[in-house]
Amino acid sequence: MESEDLELIQAHLQGDQELARLWAEHLELEGRLGEMNSRLYLSPEEQVERKRLQKLKLAGRDRIEQILARYRGQQP
Repeated sequence: MESEDLELIQAHLQGDQELARLWAEHLELEGRLGEMNSRLYLSPEEQVERKRLQKLKLAGRDRIEQILARYRGQQP
């Protein structure tokens, strides 16, 4: 994620509950996926779970981008 996006997220975390929730989920999913990706072998069930987590993370990231676009439009 770009540093400008991270700065924008940090600036609005306190005042935007949805953004805060999505950001917390994003970080949690990133950690879970990082753990799974570090393993040499995943069972078929774990592979399915990994794909599910990736889709959740992507959907959350898309929503975060929508929120950030709204905030970018408010900047002078």
